[in-house]
Amino acid sequence: MKNFLNKKKKEEKQEKNLGGSEDTLSQQGGILALSVEDEVIDWEKQDVDQALLKLVPIESLKKYGFIPFRKKGNKVDVAVVNAEDINIQNALRFFANKNKFEIKIFKITWDEFKFILDRIKNPEEEIDKALSALEKDLEEEKKKNAEKFKRKEKIAVIQDAPVAKMVEVILKNAIDGKASDIHIEPLEEKIRVRYRVDGVLHSSLFLPKKVGPAIVSRIKILSMLKIDEKRKPQDGRFRMTDLGRTIDFRVSTFPVAHGEKVVMRILDKNDNLFDLENLGLRGDDLKVVKEVIKEPYGIVLVTGPTGSGKSTTLYSILKILNKEGVNIVTLEDPVEYMIEGVSQSQVKPEIGYTFASGLRSILRQDPDIVMVGEIRDSETAELAIHAALTGHLVLSTLHTNTAIGAVPRLIDMGIQPFLLSSALKLVIGQRLVRKICPKCRVSYKEESPLIRKMIRKEVEKISKKREKESQLKELKERVLRGEIELYKGKGCNHCQNLGMKGRIGIYEVLHIDDKIDKMINKGGAEDEIEKIAKEDGYTTMKQDGIIKVLQGITTIEEVQRVTEDDSEEEVIEAKGE
Repeated sequence: MKNFLNKKKKEEKQEKNLGGSEDTLSQQGGILALSVEDEVIDWEKQDVDQALLKLVPIESLKKYGFIPFRKKGNKVDVAVVNAEDINIQNALRFFANKNKFEIKIFKITWDEFKFILDRIKNPEEEIDKALSALEKDLEEEKKKNAEKFKRKEKIAVIQDAPVAKMVEVILKNAIDGKASDIHIEPLEEKIRVRYRVDGVLHSSLFLPKKVGPAIVSRIKILSMLKIDEKRKPQDGRFRMTDLGRTIDFRVSTFPVAHGEKVVMRILDKNDNLFDLENLGLRGDDLKVVKEVIKEPYGIVLVTGPTGSGKSTTLYSILKILNKEGVNIVTLEDPVEYMIEGVSQSQVKPEIGYTFASGLRSILRQDPDIVMVGEIRDSETAELAIHAALTGHLVLSTLHTNTAIGAVPRLIDMGIQPFLLSSALKLVIGQRLVRKICPKCRVSYKEESPLIRKMIRKEVEKISKKREKESQLKELKERVLRGEIELYKGKGCNHCQNLGMKGRIGIYEVLHIDDKIDKMINKGGAEDEIEKIAKEDGYTTMKQDGIIKVLQGITTIEEVQRVTEDDSEEEVIEAKGE
């Protein structure tokens, strides 16, 4: 009798943990089915259904070592550490019967379980715990010595575990969410933490105003910045390791009305950034880029506005060129990604170390390949041209709206056309667009006459020389038949119901061949260069974007957003007015 009562108490306790009821516990059959699956799952890429997690308290997940992660109909996939344990099997039965699920078990290790658990922890809960601990520490400190609790003691508190934990949660939450930037902003009554994901800022956390200075000071300590300097902006960087990945953070502090704002750029070298094809270069454009960068000298330029991914494209090219027998020297502002085997230098205009002065010094370092972060003035442009003409491959960026626009811009800077035609080898123009979430992508028939006309017009302009590329000819024929099928994301857990996940580049690649060389030498106008380029297969960014739209990679709205440069006359014409 005693054993029976003990067993009953144990079952009741287990039922309470899992949110069950007496009626639920009595159902030891019915819809429940436990089966062990052999499927191998990549837990770094596998998403966890947030709705399932709300059905079981986090403490119960930790106790029993299982995580429900995927649901289809009434079938739920559960990752389980020790599926043979009778207590865990009972816990799974309670969970299944209560929710009328059939369960498939996927065996995982403790390391995998901890990895998944770290990803699903609620950052707000973690922050609240850290805040509670901080409040407790501060109260104890005040009780010990109320009179001595002054500025020095406050600064010492920032190294305590609660503040360090808050900063860690903010960083890990950003990494898990694939954010590119973290903004910590002091408002009048609170601290706002925002993450930039796929180019868009999202509010994530709000913290009490009083912890703001402590968090900023903690980040300054990590970045080796001056804690007591709050009147001037400061720049720094630090590095952390997350689940075996090395991640750099570029830190910028900035004094604002209600304190100091901190922006951290996340630089994850392990995120497959340095691959031209993953960036969005395809077909003939990719082939031309790979061929030209193998040449021993000349200038390769990447153009576009700030935030269009120019630096990432340059790093991707450097990755291809970075070999044992080559001396690569870079001049950057700032150095973003550290590349093994490349000599990277950061300019400091405040001490007279500019792109121009640095480029003069670089040429005395016996380089084979030189990367200059940006051509900003005529002096830097002239030095880059001469470096290219004296046997160096020079990589750089330029702020122009189009690839072809780089030619008149450099001539306006004072570069002689005959020198430019000899040195310039390739110009890559680019923009970034958000990608449709692959988990919730659906197709639809475009009904808008304006959009249909615009798509047909751009597709008709694509050079016949490009039709040999896979799928491109088929896409063009489909559009000309009037079969315009587009795609969008419905929204799901994978993309936080945004319908978009990740970003990709749309490109135009101008190869300076003999025809364009002669045209530049003659001082040819931009439209004349474009006409010759299109005869050789040149595709504009807008056309490349339309191709990616028809392939289901991005949306027509994204392409219009970044290529909205049509004149009023063209818009009126498209509307048929």
